[in-house]
Amino acid sequence: MSEKARIKVNDNGPYLVKGEVEMVDAEGNVFETKKAFSLCRCGHSNNKPFCDGSHRKAGFESEPRAD
Repeated sequence: MSEKARIKVNDNGPYLVKGEVEMVDAEGNVFETKKAFSLCRCGHSNNKPFCDGSHRKAGFESEPRAD
């Protein structure tokens, strides 16, 4: 049985994706991913849609919480 997919919203950082997922672009092309990877939330990554740590230099701040 595969690991249930989980997406964690990191404070002031990226979405951390873990588990069995397939990520595709708008045309249906499959991105090559690992078992765990981070997606950019700040918009400053030079490796979009993946996080490259640019949020730190950009001073990105966001700490959403589930209700």
